[in-house]
Formats: sequence, C-alpha cells, structure tokens
Amino acid sequence: MKMSDLPTTECDVLVIGSGAGGLSTAITARKNGLDVIVVEKEPVFGGTTAFSGGVLWIPLSPHAKKAGYADTREEVIRYMKAETGRWYDGPAVEAFIDKGPEMVAFFERETEVRFIPTLYPDYHPDAEGGADIGRSILAAPYDIRELGPEMARLRPPLATITFIGMMFNSANADLKHFFRFTKSFTSFRYVVKRVLNHLKELALYRRGINVTSGNALAARLAKSALDLKIPIRTSTPAQELIVHDGRVTGAMVKGPEGLQRIVARKGVVLAGGGFSHDTQRIARAYPHVQAGGEHFSPVPRGNTGDGARLAEKAGGRVEIRFSSPAAWMPTSKVPLGKGEYGAFPHLLDRYKPGIIGVLKNGRRFTNESNSYHDVGAAMVAAGQGPDTGMWLVCDQATIGKYGLGYAKPAPMPLGPLVRNGYLAKGATLRELAQNAGIDPDGLEQSVREYNEGAVQGVDRQFGRGTTSFNRYLADPDNKPNPCVAPVGDGPYYALRIVMGDLGTFDGITTDVVGRVLDAQDQPIAGLYAVGNDRASVMGGNYPGAGITLGPIMTFGYITGRHLAGLEPSLSSRSANTSKEADAIPA
Repeated sequence: MKMSDLPTTECDVLVIGSGAGGLSTAITARKNGLDVIVVEKEPVFGGTTAFSGGVLWIPLSPHAKKAGYADTREEVIRYMKAETGRWYDGPAVEAFIDKGPEMVAFFERETEVRFIPTLYPDYHPDAEGGADIGRSILAAPYDIRELGPEMARLRPPLATITFIGMMFNSANADLKHFFRFTKSFTSFRYVVKRVLNHLKELALYRRGINVTSGNALAARLAKSALDLKIPIRTSTPAQELIVHDGRVTGAMVKGPEGLQRIVARKGVVLAGGGFSHDTQRIARAYPHVQAGGEHFSPVPRGNTGDGARLAEKAGGRVEIRFSSPAAWMPTSKVPLGKGEYGAFPHLLDRYKPGIIGVLKNGRRFTNESNSYHDVGAAMVAAGQGPDTGMWLVCDQATIGKYGLGYAKPAPMPLGPLVRNGYLAKGATLRELAQNAGIDPDGLEQSVREYNEGAVQGVDRQFGRGTTSFNRYLADPDNKPNPCVAPVGDGPYYALRIVMGDLGTFDGITTDVVGRVLDAQDQPIAGLYAVGNDRASVMGGNYPGAGITLGPIMTFGYITGRHLAGLEPSLSSRSANTSKEADAIPA
C-alpha cells in the first residue's frame, strides 16, 4: 500500500510520548490554540513520570516566594555554573530559570496540575550558590477517580516501592509513621487507617486511587490533556517520521487499527523518554557497562531510545558528551519468581544511621548519604573490573528499624528475602561476608574503622551528615548525627546493589526552544525534542531534587509556546550545542 493510500489524520502538533515532557508540551500548545495529538507506544500513559518522585526543581517558584525563602536569580546561576562546569549552557539555563516560575503559575492557573512546597535542600547545598531550602516543589496528591474510565490507562506506580500497592509521599511526610509503627500509638493509628483505606480502594477499584508523587503528576497532566480534548492514543508507536522537502511533516504510526499517517502542520515533538533500555546505545554510553558491569534500570521498559533513532534518521545529532550520561540510581534486584526481577531504587535507606556501603573488597568508598547520583558516580569510579556493584550492610536492630531496600522494617519478616537470595545473612561479619561474596578481612576492617568514629556520631572517612541534604532523609531522632550510628551486634545483613538510572542526561541536541539540530547546528524544520529525549541542561550532574522533571516541564512549556508562535525572542542556539572533540556519536 502506498503511503498516500493510508488512513490520514491531520493536526497542528504531533507529540510522540505521554510523560511530563510530552504532555506539558501538548497542553501548552493546545491552550494556545493549536490542535494536538499525543501517541504513546505503551498501553498506558504517564511515561517515566508515573514512576518518579514527582518533584520539580524550580528555583524562584511562586511557592518559594510565598514562603519567603531568600533566593536570587544570581545565586541560582552561580549554582548552575558550579554544578555544570564546562557544560554550562547560558541561554538554556537562563531560559529555564526565567520560564520555570512562569510555567508553574501557568499550569496551576490553567490546568488540574497543583504543587506543594518541600523542605528539600539542594543536593550540594554547600557549593557556590547552593540553597538549604526552597528550590524543589512536589506534585500534590490526586484522586485518580477524576480520570473516570481513563483511570485504567494510567501507568501504575513502580510496584517495588509500594506496600501492597500503596504509595508513600515523596516529601517523606508520612514515612516516619511507618518507621514508628511499633513504637508510637499515634503512628500505629495512622498506619492502620492508611492501610485499611488502601485495602478498601483495592476492593473497589483494584488499585490505590489516592496517588502521590510522580503518579499524581502524570494523572494531573493526563486529566488536563483529556479535558482539553487532546487524544492520547496508547498502544500506538511511531514507526517513522514523514519528511517532505527537508521538513518533518508528520509520522507513520501503528495503532490497534493498523498503520496510518498523522500529518502535523506545525511540528512533531519527540518525547519518548530517553534511551535507558536501548542496550546497544548504553553499551557505548555507560562506562560501567563498557567495563562489563551490570545495569538494571527501574524506568519503564519502553524507554528504548525511539526518539533518538527517529531524530538521527532525520539528520539530528545524539552524542555522548557528559561524564555521567544518565542520572545514576543505585538499584537492587528483587526476585519475583520464574527468573524475573523487579528493580528497587535506593532512595531512602542509604541515609539511615547504621547502614554502610562497601565494595567487593569489603571497603567503604564514599559517603553513603550523598545523593543517589553521587553515590552512583562513586560506584562507577570505584568499580573493580567488571564488578561495579556495592553491598549495603547493617545489623539486625538497624534493619528492623528502617528496613533495607525491598525488605520492610519490623514486624515484617525477613526470612523469605534471605531464602530467595535478596538478602544475605550471617551471625558474624565474617560469615556475612562469606555468604555475600565480600572479602571478610576488608569488611571487618571497614566496620572497625567506621565504628571508631560512629560511637561519637562522626564519620571520619567520608563525613556523613555534614550537609543539610545528608541529614534531610536520615533519622532526626538519632543523636548527635542523624546519619551515623555504629554497626552493632549480629546477626548481620547485606544487600547487593547494582547500577541503575532515573533517565538519560545525554540525548538529542536541540536549541533552547527544543528544535532538533543537524550536524551544522541548524534546526531541522518541523522537528522538536523534549523530556529525556532532549540533552539535559544539567550537563550530566544532579544539583537537586527534581532536576529532571523541573527542566522537562519548563522546556515542554517553552516548546509548546514556540510552536504557537509565542517564544520568538528566545535564543535559537544553545551553548551546549557546540561539538566537543571528545564527543562520542551515540
């Protein structure tokens, strides 16, 4: 069949992908008068956003100003310069800083999207321009019954980080009650009420309906798009772009009813979520994979680099430039049976006192209470040949109090997780090391050295607890240092951690407004990229909570306005588009 004979739909803007990048672009374009269609390869919408923490890094946001936090544009720029180094992209950074607060106000005024402030410090608050509070906001919880029958198409949260499907608040607001379940009547009552309400939801709707974090953000964005009559066509992957006289004019997509054309008068927007599961590309991009190490990503399996391939075929550039091409996330592999594993991202346990991280040689190698990305980068740097993993180690009292990865605190049993191999256990440190495959002498020495300072609340090797961010997710009841306590008496537990990611930093080269650039740094007419498909403005670093979703929604807003003819004044070029001698074609 000829292309011209295929069923054809016309619109102004075609968006390929239904995460925060795609939906924020679609909503902005639609609100400014354009006809928009969203296609999504998966049977559910929400993309990586639905798995995420739902936090956005938006300096100078309306919420920060309302709370009276002291911050300035100049301080944010200083911090971004310090964090991105040689990859500092002035035009893009300034557009992000200036348009971020405007984006928040727009979505809260015009859509179902709502945010609440958080107490998150920047991840490097002691760096030049860093802040102890005020730059991160969080998607407000949402009752997904507002989606009506479309609720069934919302991507569920990542199963491994829920408790019987129940979500926890990313801002750590209610986790303290679960940790104190057996120690406080107030917390006991809180937990029982939460669990009973959740069980009622499961009985009525087969899923939790009061969602938080990224699931709430994805639901709010989808509701806003659907209210605007933007169709979200799931199970509809884009097969190829349509190019006419050097301009991208649409795409061939394959939906449940077969192959069809979608003609886009203004442009096609690539929002496919990056290349976290593109095995060929990450083999070239990720240094630990190059060394033979394991990578196990918790992001959706559909993030296979479709946007990058479509862009390259149309003449766009996808280069591996950053020292960290992805947002690293230490991850454990949860046995699900029949040889299948689920990914558990280690967002909380590493900060707790009494938990240390060691390499195969038994030695500590970094501050375990640094951000997941920083710990991941340290894992890559310290990797011993093909083994780039680490082990989290703690005693019985500590795992009973805080849990460890997928293992929940007491009174939840640990035996099944020891028997299925998720946890290693030993009566002594030496026995634990032998059971886990760690060097026994190295582990004993590491615990001995760590404990010498830990009894006074001091980490003499790596300075845990010396920054406001280290302390934010730790245990404030542990004195004098919320991050540091000795590893006490056995039995002991160890959990093997491998590298994962929260999404790719390297990606399609664009200008500030999102136009895909060719080998000569010229825009490819009609082709745009947003979200994790677009190279990150953060230059391969992770300055604070929400530095993926904050820029994703801000640049989605900018791209949507540009498509509607409302952002002609933004620079058409970005400092980050210059080709470096050490750039590796992806």
